[in-house]
Amino acid sequence: MFWEHLFHLGQHVNNTQFESQQIDILPGDNSTIEKLIHLALPVRIVHPQKGERSGMELTCTYDIHTRGARLRSTRDLKVGDLITVERGRMKSVCRVVWAADPDSALKGQFTIECVRGSKTPWEDELRKMEEQYLPLISGRANKMASSFRGIEQNRRRRPRYTVSGGADVVEIGGKSRMEGLLEQISEYGCLIRAGSTLAPDTGLRLTLNVCDVSVALRGSVRYTSGDRAMGVEFHEIRQGDRPLLDYVLQKLRKPRRNDFADLEVITEISAAQ
Repeated sequence: MFWEHLFHLGQHVNNTQFESQQIDILPGDNSTIEKLIHLALPVRIVHPQKGERSGMELTCTYDIHTRGARLRSTRDLKVGDLITVERGRMKSVCRVVWAADPDSALKGQFTIECVRGSKTPWEDELRKMEEQYLPLISGRANKMASSFRGIEQNRRRRPRYTVSGGADVVEIGGKSRMEGLLEQISEYGCLIRAGSTLAPDTGLRLTLNVCDVSVALRGSVRYTSGDRAMGVEFHEIRQGDRPLLDYVLQKLRKPRRNDFADLEVITEISAAQ
């Protein structure tokens, strides 16, 4: 299920070893898709040190899920750290599975997964609520783009980045579900390679797993190619995921340190000659 990608992050898949998995689901049936709800719930975090309880921290959730949540802390948490999350009388022992880059706008945010056998303190909210999606471009932005050269040209100007990630693709109102490779991404679309493709204009629900985060979107297939690639246009993004998409694009904009290292080596060799 797509949430498993969120907790097993940073997947880098070799194209030659990829095998697509396509699963049949009933039209309109989302029972196989676990919910992620954008909701702020006050909680307490206990940071154990050397097996003992340390100071308690008050915070709130950004997103909640049946097996975890995204929160914020003033402390320096690392992947693998164990904490206790308390809400009312309920307590859950959780493991940190993702921590945001401290140099990004998401500094201090982290994702937890409850340890097996530990119940989450937000089961009632998850049972009653459904995921919400918002337009990727706000109504005001739509008008501004249209008043100049149109949304389509505005989208083409957005840079595309080559990436290595995963994509969980579900046909909206259909029976197809598949896992693919995310090869390119921009603010308004992506390129996915899979074992099979869907027809242009097919509506999709996507979960993209890239740069150690998971982003859920809705969109449609714009085009397909003979090498089993699909160009997808984004229409809506899950409420609460816009900062995560911006986080991904910001990280992809930054030059890799290895590029600078290679450049320095070449310069030194030239100088020596």
